[in-house]
Amino acid sequence: MLKNLLLHVFLLLSICASAQSKLQSPEEFLNFKKGERFLRHHQVVSYYEYVARQNPNQVKLIQYGSTNEGRPLMIAILASPENFAQLEEIRTNNLKSIGLLEGKPTKKQPAIAWLSYNVHGNESCGTSTAPFTLYELMNASNERSKAILANTVVILDPSINPDGYDRYVNFYNQKVGAVYNPNPAAIEHAEPWPGGRFNHYLFDLNRDWAWQTQKESQERLTMYRQWMPHLHADFHEQGVENPYYFAPSAKPYHEDITGWQREFQKILGDYNKRDFDKNGWLYFSKERFDLLYPSYGDTYPTYNGAFGMTYEQGGGGRGGLGITKRDGDTLTLKQRIDHHFSTSFACLEAVSANADKAVTEFIKFFDNAQKNPVGQYKSFVFKTKGNESRTREFLSFLDRENFQYGIAGKGLVAAGYSYQDDKNVGFSIDPDDIVINLFQPRSTFLKILLEPKTMVEDSVTYDITSWSLPYAYGLSAFAVKDKITPAPKPQFTPAAAKVEKPYAYLVKWQAFSELKLLASLLKKGIKVRSAAKPFEIENQTYNEGTLVITRSGNERLGDSFDKIVQAEAERLQVNLYAVSTGMSTKGSDFGSDNVAYLDAPKVAIVSGDGVSPTSFGGTWHFFDKQIEYPTTIIGENTLGTVDLSKFNVLILVDGRYNKILDDKTLAKVKDWVRAGGKLIAVQGALNALAGKDGFELKHKEEDKKKDKEKENEAAKLKVYANAERESVSEETPGSIYKLSMDNTHPLAFGYDKTYYSLVLETSDFQYLADGWNVGVTKTKDLVAGYAGTKAQDKLKNSLIFGTQDLGRGQIVYLANDPIFRGFWQNGKLLFGNAVFVVGN
Repeated sequence: MLKNLLLHVFLLLSICASAQSKLQSPEEFLNFKKGERFLRHHQVVSYYEYVARQNPNQVKLIQYGSTNEGRPLMIAILASPENFAQLEEIRTNNLKSIGLLEGKPTKKQPAIAWLSYNVHGNESCGTSTAPFTLYELMNASNERSKAILANTVVILDPSINPDGYDRYVNFYNQKVGAVYNPNPAAIEHAEPWPGGRFNHYLFDLNRDWAWQTQKESQERLTMYRQWMPHLHADFHEQGVENPYYFAPSAKPYHEDITGWQREFQKILGDYNKRDFDKNGWLYFSKERFDLLYPSYGDTYPTYNGAFGMTYEQGGGGRGGLGITKRDGDTLTLKQRIDHHFSTSFACLEAVSANADKAVTEFIKFFDNAQKNPVGQYKSFVFKTKGNESRTREFLSFLDRENFQYGIAGKGLVAAGYSYQDDKNVGFSIDPDDIVINLFQPRSTFLKILLEPKTMVEDSVTYDITSWSLPYAYGLSAFAVKDKITPAPKPQFTPAAAKVEKPYAYLVKWQAFSELKLLASLLKKGIKVRSAAKPFEIENQTYNEGTLVITRSGNERLGDSFDKIVQAEAERLQVNLYAVSTGMSTKGSDFGSDNVAYLDAPKVAIVSGDGVSPTSFGGTWHFFDKQIEYPTTIIGENTLGTVDLSKFNVLILVDGRYNKILDDKTLAKVKDWVRAGGKLIAVQGALNALAGKDGFELKHKEEDKKKDKEKENEAAKLKVYANAERESVSEETPGSIYKLSMDNTHPLAFGYDKTYYSLVLETSDFQYLADGWNVGVTKTKDLVAGYAGTKAQDKLKNSLIFGTQDLGRGQIVYLANDPIFRGFWQNGKLLFGNAVFVVGN
């Protein structure tokens, strides 16, 4: 009797223990059905934490950072129990095998696959899929999962952009009724500005992989480089009417993508299509999404040896829980999750089935990079004299990516391609010049960032076609075919003031670092002046724009004046020159009208419907995070009523302002300018001002008329199949142009007579008849990237940067955004000139 009772108790306890140990699905744990509602980010995090607790010998959670709004950024690392016990050894072995860590690997290496969801917040089925991917990989009864984890370490990032994701989810949950409405006209399918696509500062994080201007990108890529996976899959959504997209990718491919990487695109396509063919799901490949621009979630991994790929599900911000398509079918969130889930497993199975080959080719990629780097140029030389601040900013980028570089160490004579002259020349290398050679593990990616001209095999591209860093940082550079071995890295110590309580401190106006110093000093109440013309004092020459920080005018600060100026210069690594007199040996003395006091700008930025979210976000981030200077953001619907006298700078970022600037509002803005305000118009904002009364800006109407007459006859015989390619001939998808600059004008202080601009739109503005044409194109100024033949003709002899006076105020025209995506470093000083210097 007792024996039977004990047996029953044992069986009951076993059943209870089994029930407790059974892993709950996301639906069970969070009490919902797949696709019936959107999970908030913290709910996804809680499920990942639960699975990690339940599987301590197979799942490791790492919080690698946090967003601007404080949400956690995290990955889950999954492996078989055997591999999990050796996880750190696997990670370090991988880095050792590719030359990124000293030593030799100790054993055979499993594949490492990284899946990233929801880089665009309103492409919400990514994060909605992430809990189901985790669950099935840890589901003890799933044989597919066991096979994958037997030879593959899987890394899952459930939400790259939690701030954008929750912005979208909160919007949708607030607008949807008890039952979702699939009618596309329903409010739940119409996100308000700026939408959930972007991060807190409205940056597109999928364009930020290489540049890492954003907190999320910096923290994620730090973790990524610690693992260097063999495969990275990036999950997106596209328009509601589009079926699913997966590899192979569209052309153009960058020329440095290896044969094996191209081959695996096809292998992956075969795995991807299996479920889609079986279930009759529509899909497409080899169209639209190319592999060129280096700052995507597919290209950054590809240029770092991995299989990088994009997955695109139809739906996006309009999809909601369900939406009716043109063909009458309803696309549901559940369907979208099922499709992403299918390809998540397909890519994992593809790399697992080819794990040995994937690891071998990965090692070969980095071995070749160190011994026989790609491209005709093997070394790059950067002249430092006169470019000290810009060089330091560039070196900060190299350090973040752990690229190897040094100084020349001695004088040399070399021959190579001059970025500035656009031809091969002989040149001298000075001992302090920066030298980079490509005989290093990650040289393929480095070469792609530095190459003077990127080969574009197909003009129909998805993004910008040029990004060469010597132009982006405004550096004098040369590409050399020979290997030049550098001496160790330079150590920078900012020049400190050598005079106790000097008459003035001087700062050479060269780069963004000096602008940050100016913003900091003004914010702290320091009065600063700017030299309008070159001068010489105490055996040093100083160019236009030099900051003159005199003790006179700052007496109220007492000894704090010197402490503040010196401490801020040291913090921002800016050279500070102290002088004992205000009398110049050449040029104006410091009391001259040519050394003008700089008013601290009171800046307003227009936001809202009609305004480009990314242009606004880039400007907001520029002030808020980069130079840490206060601004006021005003809504587009209040511009007509707000008291503009509270501000002296008004910025209209890129956008469509025809509705925002109605006749009454435009008249108000003009009156404010006449009274002494400064209006800064960027890119698309210029179209709302061109041809209007009081504005000197005009389109080249006569040229357009003649071109139209020439095109009319040819257009009659156009071929329908060539429509997309024909339209490209009128576009400039991010190409580099050489601008002629009037560097005596305050807008161009700190620049040479040539400036390299990333041209994003085919603007056709005349030179100003009554104003200052500060930065212009002339005839043959395309330097790198693709620009259509019609676009090139249109851009000839065009205004890009200019100013005009209106009453006591100024209007600044910036036909291209000089701080585009936060990565065109050399444009930041120009934008700073527009805000802080012009008009003073």
